[in-house]
Amino acid sequence: MNTPSSQGSPSPRTLPSWASVPTMPPPQPSHSQRQQSLGSVSSQDNANSWSLCPATCLDSASAAGKVEAEHVLASAPSDRNLCRFRAMGCQTTHSNLEVLHSCSLVFFATKPHILPAVLVEVAPAVTAEHILVSVAAGVSLSTLEKLLPPMARVLRVSPNLPCIVQEGAMVMARGCCAGSYEAQLLRSLLEACGQCEEVPEAQVDVHTGLSGSGVAFVCAFSEALAEGAIKMGMPSGLAHRIAAQTLLGTAKVLLQKGQHPAQLRTDVCTPGGTTIYGLHVLEQGGLRATAMSAVEAATCRARELSRNPSPVVAQVPSVLQALQGEGALAHREHSSVARS
Repeated sequence: MNTPSSQGSPSPRTLPSWASVPTMPPPQPSHSQRQQSLGSVSSQDNANSWSLCPATCLDSASAAGKVEAEHVLASAPSDRNLCRFRAMGCQTTHSNLEVLHSCSLVFFATKPHILPAVLVEVAPAVTAEHILVSVAAGVSLSTLEKLLPPMARVLRVSPNLPCIVQEGAMVMARGCCAGSYEAQLLRSLLEACGQCEEVPEAQVDVHTGLSGSGVAFVCAFSEALAEGAIKMGMPSGLAHRIAAQTLLGTAKVLLQKGQHPAQLRTDVCTPGGTTIYGLHVLEQGGLRATAMSAVEAATCRARELSRNPSPVVAQVPSVLQALQGEGALAHREHSSVARS
């Protein structure tokens, strides 16, 4: 995967290598071949939830019989980043363009600041047959669509870390050319990793604050519960296992019974019992207000990152202008040769 070599705006005559249009694309497969194929484009040394989502999704979907591993093609800059895909029996390559020429549904799981450069690289290979899915945090649908042909069908997914154990909480949003078919197809794959809901794009950043960052918030609470038990004499390993199981069991009850948390909390409390005494202390410490403020702060930070594009995104207008300028120059040179 090529990345920008400088941060300056390219001139119309001199394009960076990552924005160049390939002159000899690989042979394209037939429509029927492409419909069976699924692709993943990843970046180097990216071990966050947005990078793990495609591999986990493909692994889970393969186990569920929704996709066969031999119909998956994954690209990354180095072999090290492709080990998991190879272990699953997937095909691999170092060429992002090869993925686009071979696959109809493609996941882009690069780091956010790298994704715009990758999209400019592969844009010439994008057709109306492709369904393109971005798992990069903070890169808006409008930015994605600006970097791709007008007919591109684009969706954006926000996963969280529990996807790796098929218990993820994910949301997705559609671009202007993606319809219900694309949304249903993507949901059927992602549900192999957990729960997936379609939302307006404005709620993706809220999901980041609630569920993406929420994993860390829940871990902090689980740790605090366990340390309370350790203080009272319980062995550390046992305390942490019981705290984690308590969170897991409580979550299952809430989901399976469809209860509001307040109702379940009331069911556990008895007059003058241990739980109400403990809840009183939590209220004195401002647990609920602090948790609400944590989600608010994480959401605001996600929105801030979305509003402040990377240097590569800022170069989009000049890159597109450069591509158009080079195309016009090539046309003029071709006309001159033809006349002579």
